[in-house]
Amino acid sequence: MSNSLASELDLDFQFLPSWAQQPVNPNRFANYQGSEGDRPQRRGGGGGFGQGGGGGGGRGGSGPRRDRSEGNQGGRPPAGVREARGFVSEDRGGYAERREQSQRLPEFSVNLMPDEKGVEMIARQIKLTGRSYPLFNIAQLVLKKPDRFHLKIFPIRKSDGKPAQSLWVCSLDDSIWLSEADAIQRVFDKYFDTFYKPEQIPIDAPKGVYTFVAQCGMSGVILGPPNYHDYQTKLRQLHAERFSRLPFEAFKARVKIVRDEAVVKKWIEEQSFRTEFTCLNLPEPLKLPSREEVEKHFREVHASNIIKQVDSLTVSDLETRNRLPQALQALVRMAWEDQKRFPLKLVTILSQQLAGHGLQFFKVNKTVTHVSVSRPRFLDMEATPVSDGVKKIVDFINSRNNSTRKMLLEFITPNPSPNVPPPADAGDMSAGDPAAITAATPRDPTQPTAEQSAMIADLHWLVHQGNVIEFADGRLETAKKPLLKPVRPPEKKPAPAASAPQGTAPLPAAPVRETVADSQGESEVTRAEFMTPEESTSVVAQVPASQTSPSTEPGLAEGSPPAAPSFP
Repeated sequence: MSNSLASELDLDFQFLPSWAQQPVNPNRFANYQGSEGDRPQRRGGGGGFGQGGGGGGGRGGSGPRRDRSEGNQGGRPPAGVREARGFVSEDRGGYAERREQSQRLPEFSVNLMPDEKGVEMIARQIKLTGRSYPLFNIAQLVLKKPDRFHLKIFPIRKSDGKPAQSLWVCSLDDSIWLSEADAIQRVFDKYFDTFYKPEQIPIDAPKGVYTFVAQCGMSGVILGPPNYHDYQTKLRQLHAERFSRLPFEAFKARVKIVRDEAVVKKWIEEQSFRTEFTCLNLPEPLKLPSREEVEKHFREVHASNIIKQVDSLTVSDLETRNRLPQALQALVRMAWEDQKRFPLKLVTILSQQLAGHGLQFFKVNKTVTHVSVSRPRFLDMEATPVSDGVKKIVDFINSRNNSTRKMLLEFITPNPSPNVPPPADAGDMSAGDPAAITAATPRDPTQPTAEQSAMIADLHWLVHQGNVIEFADGRLETAKKPLLKPVRPPEKKPAPAASAPQGTAPLPAAPVRETVADSQGESEVTRAEFMTPEESTSVVAQVPASQTSPSTEPGLAEGSPPAAPSFP
């Protein structure tokens, strides 16, 4: 009895979670026969994502699905609203094309030119120190700051040699533009009062009762009632002058109707005056009635003197660079980032500038290009007489890897000790003796000794002669002995072919050579390449017997090779 109670009241089992208290089923699908019926529906009673019956708001969720058409919450705007905003389906292709054209980069090339003053300072430092610097590292140093280089912009040439695009410069502020229209708009925005003076002339106000007017939602310009005769003209003019980059339909959708009496009254007051423009800086006074006439007059009279077309341009100061058009700024940024990755173009220009200052270039291990005061030159101390100091320096550098100038100084003069001052009772003895006074003066530890000065002078001579290379990190190396180029063996000339004796058939495989005179002189050509076996046989048959038989002329030994045959 007690054993059965103990088995039924297992306290450890009772404190387990409910899912652990269930009996263990080793295989729930042991008696499964399988069926071809429909699949059990997913959680939520629906037929899956996107099907009816499940409810909206997520996969397997519960509740009614939200209909976007009711109230249009978070969905696509209705067709009427989209057309009012200017995003109509008919204009999608044109809008995408205009957007692509606006994002297209101009057809120009940009070169980054190192600053001449900066290059001169680098060349001076290389000449003073004698160290060799990697050329690509100097280029990366130039690219770190924008004020260390200037820009050279020039257009890309077409196949016929003409520039694909031109640059326009406004001489009033040296601003750069990609088109003449943009440059003229710049003059009208900033310097309009320099050339023209607007005057208000009173006229009759518009007749009739107006309760609303149209107003630009972006600029606040009052355009007037939509049924007014001048409304379309003002709408087109405002779009062309200030919002030309925006599609006209999108700009038109931003226009709003205002029924405020104050705004209507303001428009009526504006229409009670007419603006005339008086031309300035002309020998004779001239008045123009409209803005279109002003722009036409400016193009005919002032544009050629103020706006210049250039093929290439050099931008040196940062202020002008920051005022470049956005398309050119994007092009400059791309060129800068491209040169940061691999400054090949900048290195080419930099090497020309450094070579103009008398510097030399060489490669270390045939890979990294360095610039220095001289190229490496091997010093053969067995054939060249040098001093003992030079020999010590060369032997020290050859015996140690990664040696430096500091290590060389410590090797030449180890532990230099300062001069010890004389004792106090020796003051009278050294009085009046300059040598004794000099010896008694304590040496400044920062100043080099005589041996160190001689070593520095010898090292300076070796570096500037190219016998020793001092790299930018301080390492010293001697110039390696150049390897001798292997001597090519002389080309073996083929032996002259012996002529066949009389009455024998010639060998068709033997090439027959002929001397042909041309503009460069005489050259040998093979006639066997252009002759058939029958032709070669007939040619040999025409050779006299005296030339094919063994020679018996005096001075020739018997059995010597006969003379080569000659052909007409």
